Amino acid sequence: MAVYGHTDLKVGTLIELDGVPYRVTDYAHKAMGRGGAVVQVKIKNLLNGGVVEKSFRSSDKIASADVTRAHMQLLYRDSDGNLVFMNNETYDQETVPVEVLGEQAKYVADSTTVQLLFFNGRVIGLEVPNAVFLAVTETEPGVKGDTATAALKPATLETGVQVMVPLFINEGDRIKVNTLSGDYLERAK
Repeated sequence: MAVYGHTDLKVGTLIELDGVPYRVTDYAHKAMGRGGAVVQVKIKNLLNGGVVEKSFRSSDKIASADVTRAHMQLLYRDSDGNLVFMNNETYDQETVPVEVLGEQAKYVADSTTVQLLFFNGRVIGLEVPNAVFLAVTETEPGVKGDTATAALKPATLETGVQVMVPLFINEGDRIKVNTLSGDYLERAK
């Protein structure tokens, strides 16, 4: 396990405090005059999703989180809403409750390969790209001339998530969606 100094903490760094893994989500370096430098960070608890603020001094040593990653393919969603993944290397299957994966799970389509994060042998999250392409399964039909305005309409995607899309988008179209904000980005070419 690596040990970080306070200046090694950057956005995205995984650390462990009191046996709990955290991801740094915000970072600010503050010079305190005679007291030395302090780093203020916002860290997200990877087990329960809570966010806390913490300050570290130059003398503090911070343990890196022993988080492992595995490339896994989403096979299907079961009747209880759990996601069933298969490890691409070992072919082992892992059933993960959607609550563990959080908001990003709704942007993972069947057969998509993602990285699952494991801490002490337990799935604690997943990493998906910042943007994904998904098929529109339900929306009102577009009408000729709908490209002239910036009006939006609701659309349901193949994963069941609803997003607002321009009027010219039709059922069957593939669109690019921002997984961080849930916003429509563009129609696939």
